[in-house]
Amino acid sequence: MTSTDPLTQRSGMRAAVDPLSVAGVETLDRHARFARSRNAVAELPLYRLHLMRIGYLMMGLGLALVKWPVVIGYDRSTPLYEGVVAVLLTAMSLLAFLGLRYPVRLLPILLFETLWKLIWLSVVALPALVAGDVDQAMSETIFSCSLVVVIVAVVPWRYTWQQYVVAKGDRWR
Repeated sequence: MTSTDPLTQRSGMRAAVDPLSVAGVETLDRHARFARSRNAVAELPLYRLHLMRIGYLMMGLGLALVKWPVVIGYDRSTPLYEGVVAVLLTAMSLLAFLGLRYPVRLLPILLFETLWKLIWLSVVALPALVAGDVDQAMSETIFSCSLVVVIVAVVPWRYTWQQYVVAKGDRWR
């Protein structure tokens, strides 16, 4: 008898758990989670997905034009951290290109891009601007980082808030 048997439920007897039932519940749970994740994409209108794709394309192409040549033509005399940053940003560009196909799944890439640039602009660039201590290299970096306004404009912030702040987190066990 399984625990769903009406006789067992009426008599108050505990029945042995049917392993197939448990597996069926897990399978249904997995399917329900997949359906929820598919519905999450449906929550965003198509024009929002296309706007996100514009952000991914801009990010991917910009990084590909600037950082891929550094990585492809890597010179051993390049300072260690410049090499690390070039490779990290090259990987980001590859993920941005993947975002063209999966704009919602790769939303954290857009969030990361937004956060690091806004933090850098506020912690490094703004104090330098206020102090009047901006050289040519910093000026170019400020310009590059200020292009984050495009990414900020294409991120679906309400959806982001609902999915990453308000929604129940994944289970820990």
